[in-house]
Amino acid sequence: MYRWIKFRLTRPLPPPAPFDLAGPVVVVGSAPVSHPPAGLDHRFSVITVNGSQSVTAKWGITVPDITMMMFNQIEGTTHNAREVRRVLSGQRTRALFVLLWRKEERARLERGLKAFDYGYEHLYIVDRYERMALLDKVAGVRSLELNAESKCSNGVYAVLFALYHHAPAVIISGINPNSSGHAYNDTGLARLHVHMDKTILQRLLAAGQPIFTADPMVAEETGIPLWTATQWEARPPSTVPGAPTSSAA
Repeated sequence: MYRWIKFRLTRPLPPPAPFDLAGPVVVVGSAPVSHPPAGLDHRFSVITVNGSQSVTAKWGITVPDITMMMFNQIEGTTHNAREVRRVLSGQRTRALFVLLWRKEERARLERGLKAFDYGYEHLYIVDRYERMALLDKVAGVRSLELNAESKCSNGVYAVLFALYHHAPAVIISGINPNSSGHAYNDTGLARLHVHMDKTILQRLLAAGQPIFTADPMVAEETGIPLWTATQWEARPPSTVPGAPTSSAA
């Protein structure tokens, strides 16, 4: 009851974007199987989740535009948290969003990130109410996040974030609600939030949101359209966001 009253009274907004998402946005998770989307180039923005920067590094993208990281990856002692810090050690991102960290403990967060030498240009702390607002405004779903079943995965929150900030297309890769395990370790941990992820993705598709997947198996299993880039590459250069314009009179 307290959480619901606070949400209604404070009317939080979703987290801001530090720059425009004018081209397609690739949201990269850490499922064991992932593929770079067709046509991936400078027009695309890349959002990585937790340790999935190790995936994009293999694609030649060493600095993602945005990284979404769960609070427990910073100081956690689980095998998965230690592996996330290991693969991110010495790396950097343009904008880092740390989810569910206490906003009054920003200095502690900065020390924690410095401990494994992870760099960033912009640092945001996203609280629970901002996440709730994102789910409400984009998917029309109100969730108090009381348990794992009522929460989305961080990858799906990244999809919602991109849609909220007007991305013309959102392509998921390495995000498969039916899979287990992570690309950066071999523990084969089961994935949480499976039902909620499927529910939200199907709801977004039914609403006509421009969501695609770069992974053929995910397209086959979930019905999410496979990204081919045909519709993007077929557009005249003058209509492609970020494309150079002609200087001719």
